[in-house]
Amino acid sequence: MNGHTIEAAADDALVIAGVSLGSRLFIGTAGYPTQSIMVDAVEASGAEVVTASIRRVSLQGHGSDTVRRLKGYRFLPNTAGCETARDAIMTAELAREALDTNWIKVEVIGDRETLYPDVAELLEACRHLVDDGFVVLPYCNDDPVVCQRLADIGCAAVMPMGSLIGSGMGVANPANLELICRRASVPVIVDAGIGTASDAVVAMELGAAGCLLNTAVAKADDPVRMARAMRHAVEAGRLAHLAGRIPKRGRAEPSSPQLGLVGS
Repeated sequence: MNGHTIEAAADDALVIAGVSLGSRLFIGTAGYPTQSIMVDAVEASGAEVVTASIRRVSLQGHGSDTVRRLKGYRFLPNTAGCETARDAIMTAELAREALDTNWIKVEVIGDRETLYPDVAELLEACRHLVDDGFVVLPYCNDDPVVCQRLADIGCAAVMPMGSLIGSGMGVANPANLELICRRASVPVIVDAGIGTASDAVVAMELGAAGCLLNTAVAKADDPVRMARAMRHAVEAGRLAHLAGRIPKRGRAEPSSPQLGLVGS
C-alpha cells in the first residue's frame, strides 16, 4: 500500500448530516450481561455512535446510568416498540428532550413476529420528523423503492435490514442490498441480522456505508472480544469495497506467468 492509498483510507470518514464519523460501526446498548461489560464492549468496538431505546434510557436508575457511563459518545435514540407514526413521533420528541439530540433512529413495527417495518406508517413518521428538524435514520426493509422514498423525503441515511432483527442470519438478500447501496443518494447503514464478523464484512463489501448491530455483540459468549472483531470486520469490509474485488471466474488462472518456466 503506497502513501497515497494510506492517506485516502485515513480520510474515508462517514458523513451524516454534516457530522464526520471516524467509525462506520454503530452499536447498541441493550441485552448485555452487565453494565460494565456493555461499556467495555462499546469501547472495544471503536464506535462513536451508540443506540438506545428512549423508553429505557428515559427511566430512572439503569437507563440514566447508561447515559452517564457512555458520556462522550453520540447517542442515537430509537423508537423501538412503536407501531404507529403517532407513537414514533411522540417518542422522538421525548428523546430529543431527554438526550438533547435531534438524531433519531425511527422504527415503526408492523408485524410482531417478524418485526418487519410498517412502511406506510414509517414514511409518515419520517416525513413529519424531517419537517420538524430531526436528523432521521429509519430502519426499513431491504427494498430499493422504499429506501429511495425515504431518501427523497429528507432522511439523512437509510437503514435497511440485513435479515430479521436478532436472527443472526447475516445478509439474507445480498442482491437487493447491493442495488440499494449502488443507487442510494444517502449513506446506507445495514441494520439487523448481523450475527458475526463475516456478516459485517459481507455487508460492507456490498457497498454499505456502515453497520448497526446489538445482539451479535451483547449475546456473544465474550461480548468485548466480539465487539473488537466487529470493529475489524467493518474496517476490512470497507477497505475491500474500496479496493475492488477480482471478478469471479469458472476456470483457474495462474498467478505466475507460464512462459519461461525452468525446463520448458
